[in-house]
Amino acid sequence: MKDLLADVAQRATTYIATVPDRGVVPRPEDLTRLHALGGSFPEAPSAPSEVIRLLDEIGSPATVTSTGGRYFGFVTGGVLPAALAANWLAGAWDQNTAFTVMSPVAAALEEIVLDWLREIFGLPVSCGGGFVTGATMANFSCLAAARGALLRRASWDAEERGLFGAPELKVIVGGEVHVSLLKALSLLGLGRSRVTMVPADNQGRMRADSLPILDDRTIVCIQAGNVNTGAFDPAAKICPRAREAGAWVHVDGAFGLWAAAVPQRAHLLSGFFEADSWATDCHKWLNVPYDSGMAFVREAEHLRNAMTISAGYLPVSDTREPAQYAPEASRRARAVEIWAALKSLGRSGLADMVERHCRFAIRFAEGLSRSGYAVLNDVVLNQVLVSFGDAALNRRILAEIQKDGTCWCGGTDWQGSTAMRISVSCWATTEEDIDRSLAAIIRIASKLRKT
Repeated sequence: MKDLLADVAQRATTYIATVPDRGVVPRPEDLTRLHALGGSFPEAPSAPSEVIRLLDEIGSPATVTSTGGRYFGFVTGGVLPAALAANWLAGAWDQNTAFTVMSPVAAALEEIVLDWLREIFGLPVSCGGGFVTGATMANFSCLAAARGALLRRASWDAEERGLFGAPELKVIVGGEVHVSLLKALSLLGLGRSRVTMVPADNQGRMRADSLPILDDRTIVCIQAGNVNTGAFDPAAKICPRAREAGAWVHVDGAFGLWAAAVPQRAHLLSGFFEADSWATDCHKWLNVPYDSGMAFVREAEHLRNAMTISAGYLPVSDTREPAQYAPEASRRARAVEIWAALKSLGRSGLADMVERHCRFAIRFAEGLSRSGYAVLNDVVLNQVLVSFGDAALNRRILAEIQKDGTCWCGGTDWQGSTAMRISVSCWATTEEDIDRSLAAIIRIASKLRKT
């Protein structure tokens, strides 16, 4: 075991050291070699050292270097050094975090991390939290709590009786709602197409003046950080109206919630902390390993009611039990990596990382605009939308940028137009990475625009 882990450490260290010099995407020949990992199921065992050698030699070249400084797709963060090291240690611990008796250290770290995150985000101390896989399950968990709480007011126990014959709930979303929230609604039996969709403005913000009548059986889903533009819904106008009507407000803050860590960006979240629940990712802007999301609910009992499990063989205690606040019972110790990331950064380091990425996004936007390309959004966070011309030209340029490998950006359809989307969210990104990527994008766009 000792030799095997030493070999893995050396291989992983070599991989990390070569990231800055690699293209962001694998070469075609590296993808072709992946078939060597398959074939018929082996009849005989293989030496663990041989398994790792094959995985590294075939698998490592076929990875996308999203942990490097020039990957700008899908709001994908890299992995902080302390978080990666903690991930390795947590893997060695192999803890099941369902109950405190199964892992006292994991349970303790969950409570510490919850305290720290409540402080960072400005959430009330009454707030309960669950450690989940990502924003989809964070939205799911929060909306399950909302569903249960609103139906309980109507004398209906959704957790026990299900939705057959239940009083009807209304769900309101913005015109630019993220697909993960719609998926969560479908999993909860609330439906994708039954929602009331409120129009969005040209930045993707829900128009508060178009909200329908709200009541105490309404869930209003708002966004902190539009996935295309980075824009924030007008929570300061929506939350008071919802509270007066007895409606539940849920915040999809997959990455935008982290703006709270930066004094000069915190104004973007005005009104958001008057909501009832919040979902966010840690594998985006906090840069911890996948998969890592957080679900927060203002009144912890609502989350616990939605997620709780009981059986004769399960422990019962007066302390917080992790399995009572998340969909999964058995799961890995995600709090270990989050704790390590927060501990290594501290308040000032976290604020500096988030603000640095926002500045880099502005640097991208200014460089593209100076070169004559249309930046389609107000760059308020870490997202940039750019158009190089018509739809066909945009697609050609994007395909060539992705093929070139200097950097990687994604495409999107934005309010009837095609565009390229740039998301700056990796701790390792430097000014040199931005300038090198900007030069490659402009070079490719200029060349193709002339053909």
